[in-house]
Amino acid sequence: MRRSAFVAVSCLAIATSALAEDAPDYAAMTLSGDWGGARSDSWRRGIAFDAGLRFDSLHNRGGARDGTRTVRHLELKLRADLEKLLGWESTVAYFNTVTDGGAGINAQLTGSLMGVSSIEVPVPTTRLFNAWVQKSFLDDRFSVLAGIYPIDSEFFTMDSAATLLHPAYGTPADLALTDAPSVFNNAAFGIRAKWLSENRALYAMGAVMDGIPNDPAHPKRTTVRFAGGDGVFVIGEIGWMPLEAGHSFEPVDPADVKQTPGLVAHEKYEGISKYAVGFWRYGNKVPDQFDVGANNNPRKRRSQGAYLLAERSLFSLGGDAGRDVTPFGRYAFSTGYSTAIDRMSNLGVRIRGPIASRPDDSLAIGWTRSRLTPKWRSAQQAAGTGTAGSEQAFEITWRAAITPWLALQPDIQYIRNPGGVSGTPDATLIGVRLELAL
Repeated sequence: MRRSAFVAVSCLAIATSALAEDAPDYAAMTLSGDWGGARSDSWRRGIAFDAGLRFDSLHNRGGARDGTRTVRHLELKLRADLEKLLGWESTVAYFNTVTDGGAGINAQLTGSLMGVSSIEVPVPTTRLFNAWVQKSFLDDRFSVLAGIYPIDSEFFTMDSAATLLHPAYGTPADLALTDAPSVFNNAAFGIRAKWLSENRALYAMGAVMDGIPNDPAHPKRTTVRFAGGDGVFVIGEIGWMPLEAGHSFEPVDPADVKQTPGLVAHEKYEGISKYAVGFWRYGNKVPDQFDVGANNNPRKRRSQGAYLLAERSLFSLGGDAGRDVTPFGRYAFSTGYSTAIDRMSNLGVRIRGPIASRPDDSLAIGWTRSRLTPKWRSAQQAAGTGTAGSEQAFEITWRAAITPWLALQPDIQYIRNPGGVSGTPDATLIGVRLELAL
């Protein structure tokens, strides 16, 4: 082991021994700092405040039309340790609002079925995105969460793919195109249960959600309602994370707030390993996009699907801890009764610290192919529109950590067959993401 790796692992061992006492380093990690110590004091009392701001500005050539657009995403977060505050053992609450807006890059220019930016939304709005309480049992090996909860915070996630801007590396495109799953930025009320093995390497989780988040008639509102036609949405996942074995100090809730110095060191110097399989299903039936039944009315079908994923850090660069190469892959498939996409493949690699002098940077390369479902193609053909067999996206991006609280991320994407319509010019997008931790 090189000395740099030995020092890093030694620091990690020291840091993790003091997790309970050490607050996040707000002074170094955020633009607004530690507020004269008030932020750290609040964290020690059980309340963590966080905020983040992102801008994606991309120039599109091809697709529907050429042009440049910018979208923005503001998050405000509060995590409350209810054991410290109220004496409720192993209980956490989390609240998160998101404000999203700007001109639609994909909606106005590219016209891709999968999208091009993970922060572009169909309707600009300020919305309550997380509002849940989680109770843990059995030494934090089993937990139950209830409230407004986005499933893309835990299900089908690939940490190594999160650097990429394209939205298909988050929610699989076949699921994203169904009737309003509980994902960014439109979360539903539901219940999630999660089990961890004794060494934390194996896990199983499932969630039951309201079938239609919020109120489609008022898309800018945050509403918890259980209308008669909403139905339910269920999802489950089983996974194995061998490199996480024995790391019982890690949080078991999906709250996305600043981490303690020990956890920051763990995330930086440890690799990623995850192998998972999942499934999902809607309770309600929806009209088939091509098949008809009696009286020439569309047949009603239930949408359902599944996915497999894997990501694993293979080796370090130059023997330096924290600089590594992690490939990832995911395959998702669904019935495709009512959507344009029924198969999706993701492949890619993330390289942390691609240059020794910039160990906090990340380079990510990704390829996604989504098959256009035969029923969608038949419906388009019946309407006189020619189609392609698939839509594909290639992306390369470099996240440059300017400071611990500021990152600039140049990005290039190439979209083949945007929108799936024959004759539409392929699209090339060049731009940048600006990211601030406030």
